[in-house]
Amino acid sequence: MKNQSVTNNLDWISVFIYIVLVIMGWLNIYSSSLSLSDADFTLDLSQFYGKQLLSIGLAIPLIFIVLSVDGKFYEKFASIIYIIGLLSLAGLFVFGKTIKGQANWYSFGAFGLQPSEFVKAATSLALAKYLSDVQVNLKDLNRQLQALGIIFIPVLLIVIHDPGSALIFMALFFVLYREGLPPWYLWTGFIAIILFVLALVLEPWAVIIISACVTVLLYYRSRFVDRNIIASIIAMVLISGFVFSVDYVFESVFKQHHRDRFNILLGKEVDMKGIGYNTNQSEIAIGSGGWFGKGYLEGTQTKGGFVPEQHTDYIFTTVGEEWGFLGSLIVVALFVGLIFRIIYLAERQKTKFSRVYGYCVACILFIHFFVNIAMVAGIFPTIGVPLPFFSYGGSGLWGFTILLFIFLKMDANKVNEW
Repeated sequence: MKNQSVTNNLDWISVFIYIVLVIMGWLNIYSSSLSLSDADFTLDLSQFYGKQLLSIGLAIPLIFIVLSVDGKFYEKFASIIYIIGLLSLAGLFVFGKTIKGQANWYSFGAFGLQPSEFVKAATSLALAKYLSDVQVNLKDLNRQLQALGIIFIPVLLIVIHDPGSALIFMALFFVLYREGLPPWYLWTGFIAIILFVLALVLEPWAVIIISACVTVLLYYRSRFVDRNIIASIIAMVLISGFVFSVDYVFESVFKQHHRDRFNILLGKEVDMKGIGYNTNQSEIAIGSGGWFGKGYLEGTQTKGGFVPEQHTDYIFTTVGEEWGFLGSLIVVALFVGLIFRIIYLAERQKTKFSRVYGYCVACILFIHFFVNIAMVAGIFPTIGVPLPFFSYGGSGLWGFTILLFIFLKMDANKVNEW
């Protein structure tokens, strides 16, 4: 079959949403970079909005490079790309530059690069490559462990430097579930999160009593042939051990700023002029926007600099204050639309490799979007997760651009596949 033009087969709906998000992101970065005394438009490349504009400019040739590469390249060299990504993470332990207490950057003079942003695409390619093997069946325990290893190796290399980025890789569990991973993995993780939060709010014995009641209820509601008293007892022993370990983990393993962030989330008393300042000011900024916002460049919280790091992780507060509920709803709709579009395209792929990679892209974008919005709204701890295509940062923009356009290249190339 004769190769057809990528341009003709490119999903322009996804490209359009990408362009809109990038432009809206830059407009909000520009607004958050100005002070109350700035009135006229100026282009200063030393400011955040100027640097982001350069990053956007460099993203354009990056897109053309990704689209010009042969569609089979990403599948053929997925393992090599993954290994290079792991080496870039390992190199941070020796050559990493510490910024704000995290050594997750390579510094090249005035230019910095965060490899964890690019490893998301590399890990997605490696996982898609592995799962596309006809011999791989996720009902097999050995295959499960190998697939989990692909995810957890970069997590172990990242979590020391950047716990927020490490969390993002957990989204790939949904991809494994889509491809046949037993559901008890997800249920175990979900139950562990609930137990952890309950153990922070209630006394351990109270959580154990609640767990025992639920276990007994499930035991007697199950079919007689499915009842297993030994398994139920083992489950309660494991739950009890986990619950009693929460206090030790929280007090001895978590750092003080981690504990404070959980205390904010749980409504415990925390100094709102200290660790709780960001979340408090974020909620004030979003709430002050009302239905239609104060108007572009008119946000007093934004221009007054009350929200720290507003151009990065807290960029959505600018949307809430200046664009209001309606503007926030439009941004949310764009992200939801893009994610569902990717899922739709993934289901139309002719190869399992492309389909799995498409789901990886959708899950990574979703977890970034969900955690960031929940974080600035005060219903999730502050963990430093940027809003894709929106937040300030060249590495983030380029990483998400590569992640997305590799899939769009695969989708455009499906007409050339048998």
